[in-house]
Amino acid sequence: MILPIYAYGQPVLKREAEEIDADYPRLDKLIEDMWETMYHANGVGLAAPQIGKGIRLFLVDTVQTMEEGEEEKGIKKVFINAEILEEEGEAWTYEEGCLSIPQINGDVDRKPQIRMRYQDENFEEHEETFDGINARVIQHEYDHIEGVLFLDHLKPIKRKLIKRKLDNIRKGKITVDYRMRFAR
Repeated sequence: MILPIYAYGQPVLKREAEEIDADYPRLDKLIEDMWETMYHANGVGLAAPQIGKGIRLFLVDTVQTMEEGEEEKGIKKVFINAEILEEEGEAWTYEEGCLSIPQINGDVDRKPQIRMRYQDENFEEHEETFDGINARVIQHEYDHIEGVLFLDHLKPIKRKLIKRKLDNIRKGKITVDYRMRFAR
């Protein structure tokens, strides 16, 4: 089932999410719905706060962004109760966007390599290192479960320039090709 994506201005997007355990109700269905929602909106990642759930869960699929023949360099994973243990390297700038903040992009500096601990959809624990675009998408989605938006990384002048657009998103005065839930 395709779920509505919560738009900028929804309080759940600015709260730190709670850990969950294997008893979380209907988790398999939630994950299935999140994949369907993400693909319907042409996303490469989706965090539970973006669908109104304040839990430490996000999905990433960078396989779809890889060049033909390079798909194995991408990842398609579920991350539960993730924790970034280390970020390394010289920060690099990349233009990011977000399904919760449609029609706005901005340059964000992030470290190129991360080491993290997380649980998969079966609650098996993993500790892995990711780099490049995989690391960037994970960092973006991880920010969501920490109550941080990519906007928080933008330079003040850029935030000033997009203020009117953000107000329009908050008020629901935009058109997108996927379901959204706007702040009241």
